Amino acid sequence: MKNPYRQLEKAIGYRFKKKALLELALTHRSFRYENPGVEDDNQRLEYLGDAVLGLIAAEHLFGTSPDAREGDLSKLRSRLTQDRKLAQVGRAIGLGACLRLGRGEEKSGGAERASNIADAVEAIIGAAWLDGGARAVHRIFRMVFLPELDDLRTLDEEGNPKGELQEFAQKQGCGIPAYDTIDTAGPEHDRTFTVQVYACGSSWQASAGSKREAERKAASMALAALESTVSERGDGV
Repeated sequence: MKNPYRQLEKAIGYRFKKKALLELALTHRSFRYENPGVEDDNQRLEYLGDAVLGLIAAEHLFGTSPDAREGDLSKLRSRLTQDRKLAQVGRAIGLGACLRLGRGEEKSGGAERASNIADAVEAIIGAAWLDGGARAVHRIFRMVFLPELDDLRTLDEEGNPKGELQEFAQKQGCGIPAYDTIDTAGPEHDRTFTVQVYACGSSWQASAGSKREAERKAASMALAALESTVSERGDGV
């Protein structure tokens, strides 16, 4: 029998022994309401997964950040496990297309709804814990969450040039900067993204191995150039 969740399992780096657990993790309550033969949904697994993810994240941060203070560790864990980040992670692994939704929920865009995706990510963590214990969850964490954690640490170390550019542009009356991916090159496992940012009537380009990093680089270039222009003029842009 063909495994309908093969791509999802590949994306999270873990193959479930009990496929029924994964299927349950993807089952929204609307699907259960509309299908009398379905006795459960993913809400209980979501509860378990929330606790497990917090534990695994705390364990990893504790072990890899020996000089970090408790407040810094708590902040990183919170940012990594917040619903917004979970939804971002879920979209990156194509989770929305795998959700089992009721007809009404599906028609209203439930497959793209951030709350549904975030809940399902937590439910998958809970299902993996039941299926393979801590070892299974560690595999998913390394595959899916570690890249996000590295990005969060980079933000802490290097600041937030996109946010700083937006604040600068708005103060100058230029509106919010706009980002556009103008080129994607290279094989799937080694992509290079080129992004262009438009701000205060000018544009800048930068390339990197991820869209996020390319946007950060372009924002840094734009901010440096605009601040230099203002400094030279001694007035606004």
